[in-house]
Amino acid sequence: QVQLVESGGGLVQAGGSLRLSCAVSRSIFSINTMGWYRQAPGNERELVAAITSGGWPNYTDSVKGRFTISRDNAENTVYLQMNSLQPEDTAVYYCNARLMRGGLRFDYWGQGTQVTVSS
Repeated sequence: QVQLVESGGGLVQAGGSLRLSCAVSRSIFSINTMGWYRQAPGNERELVAAITSGGWPNYTDSVKGRFTISRDNAENTVYLQMNSLQPEDTAVYYCNARLMRGGLRFDYWGQGTQVTVSS
C-alpha cells in the first residue's frame, strides 16, 4: 500500500503564501500522477493541481499563475507552492497518488491538511 503524509497547512492572511508537502512511502517515479485536491465545506472535492511522472503539470483555472506543483523523485515528495492566497482558497487539501494498472485506477490519499486564508 502507498502511504502519504502531508504537512504545511495553516492560517495565512490574504496575499500570503504556504507550501504544502506530501511524503510518499514508495518511489513516486512509479506513480503515474501525483496531485493535490481540496474540499471546502458544502463543496465537492476538486482537483487543484497534478503532475505526471514525467514532470508535466496541470492546474485548475482558478489557481493558474499562483500555485506551483512540483515533485522530487529522489526524496519521494510532492509539493504545492501556494502564492497570493485568497479566502476562496480556504479548504482541506489532500495529496493524491494515482496508479493506472490493467485498466483500473488506484487512488491513495493523504490525511488532509487545513488551509485557511483570512481577508
